[in-house]
Amino acid sequence: MQTTNAGSRSTSPRSGDEEEAQLVRRIACQDRHAFELLYRIYYRRLTRFLDRVTRRPQMIDEILDDTMLVVWRKAATFNGASQVSTWIFAIAYRKAMKTFKRERRVQDSFDLDEAASAPSPETALLEGEWRLALRRLVAELSAEQRAVVELTYYHGCAYREIAQIIGCPVDTVKTRMFHARRKLKAVLMAREQE
Repeated sequence: MQTTNAGSRSTSPRSGDEEEAQLVRRIACQDRHAFELLYRIYYRRLTRFLDRVTRRPQMIDEILDDTMLVVWRKAATFNGASQVSTWIFAIAYRKAMKTFKRERRVQDSFDLDEAASAPSPETALLEGEWRLALRRLVAELSAEQRAVVELTYYHGCAYREIAQIIGCPVDTVKTRMFHARRKLKAVLMAREQE
């Protein structure tokens, strides 16, 4: 697979998924090198996903390791009914929710992507205010809503794929997104009236 860094995918989603499926088949045969390759492919994506869903940076490595341990142990059960990414994100989501329920602590931060270019001081101030408003909004969402927002906007997943990852009906995904967007809209409207 041609990648520019450990977290990026090949240029063709189909060829990338087939290559990932091949890695999973090799992992099922206890191929450690294939496991290392798959781990490198998913490390950044899963780290970012878990950070945004759990909002607990201190737990990310543990959940990520637990996720990849399941991939190692259960690779033979992957049947190709979904994309490899859907399968792995579903495992990560379940592990995060299990950890989330066990710990029951809430962190008050949510990291958003930094702007690619340096804005002017005025623009930076405005963007910082908007980022803070979004951070506060997302912090008020449930873990389930944060997961839907993260998978939709940062990983480009369709609702059907999110439903597979989370293990709920597509309508539940739509409902969670509806409520998340409604909260976002309320914050934006309040800011415009200030």
